[in-house]
Amino acid sequence: MKLFEKYIVKNYLKNFFVIFIALDLFYVGVDLLTNYNNIPDSANLQLLYAIFQGMNAVNYVLPLSIVFGMVVTYFGMIKSNELICMYASSISKRSLVRPFFLTALLLTLGYIGLNCTEFAYAYEYSANLKKYNRISTSSEDLFLKHDNQYVYFKRLDPLKQVAYDVTIFEVESVDLTKIIRASVASFIQNHWVLENVSIIHKPHVSSLDDTGYRTESVETLKTMENFKPKIMDNVYQSEYALSIIDGIDALLFFETQGVNTHKIKATLFYQLFFPLFAPFLIVILYYKAPVMGRYFNMALIASSFAFITLVVWSGLFLLSRLAANGVIFAEIAILLPIILLFFTALHFYAKR
Repeated sequence: MKLFEKYIVKNYLKNFFVIFIALDLFYVGVDLLTNYNNIPDSANLQLLYAIFQGMNAVNYVLPLSIVFGMVVTYFGMIKSNELICMYASSISKRSLVRPFFLTALLLTLGYIGLNCTEFAYAYEYSANLKKYNRISTSSEDLFLKHDNQYVYFKRLDPLKQVAYDVTIFEVESVDLTKIIRASVASFIQNHWVLENVSIIHKPHVSSLDDTGYRTESVETLKTMENFKPKIMDNVYQSEYALSIIDGIDALLFFETQGVNTHKIKATLFYQLFFPLFAPFLIVILYYKAPVMGRYFNMALIASSFAFITLVVWSGLFLLSRLAANGVIFAEIAILLPIILLFFTALHFYAKR
């Protein structure tokens, strides 16, 4: 890495983290003041709630901080005449924009990677603390379909991955063939392992010599492959707060079950593609920014850039909500605008 690139990256990261931490703390502070009467009385739970809300705030403030950090860094370089000196040293615009773009892209990819983990459920955990004074909640009376099975869970704890009082009805065409009951079921290695199982076999009797009704008991039974507890819980709640990995699993699973997956797809597209608007917008704003401040109103231009960033962010966020509600296809609402931003940024980069 060249000396001027190290300098730009260092100043950009410094401004990014200052803005990011300030916006994140502001979000958490406003939320605590708004929900003070609803959050738990325990100091430990209050601290956990604040941490989870801070993690949830990252979804909103990180893309904005990435762009705002570039704007502050760029105009700071103009004010101190560093930018014009770099141009005078025969450093091209492309060379100067690359450190901004690559740093922003790495920050964005890191954030997308976080959404592959339990980080994606931060809002759910904070909401559970506010409502139930605990991180996880149990869903009750779930009735779901899996292949040729209809599954009833009396109670499901998605965090512990344990279900209680499980009943599975196996059907062949429209005929009930088997009823499986278990007191406890645990999700282990992509399968549900039922314990203390009672199986009732309903025969298809065509003559007097056919085997009739019979029952059997087994200690354990493995069934329902890839039917993850988090998928089941979110289907029950009609919400799709899924991590990227769980979202991909849910999308692949429910497509085989003939279930409408537009909400899952919208959530996946939002987590995978929405944050990428920030690096592409940085390139566009960079090429539209002035080289020196002598002939321009720097405060007005910087404010305009901030306004443009907020408009783009809010517009994309609105489109993502419309996609989640099934009003617009996720490919059109989320993926298409990001592709347009990419080609616009590529046009400016290639043209100059």
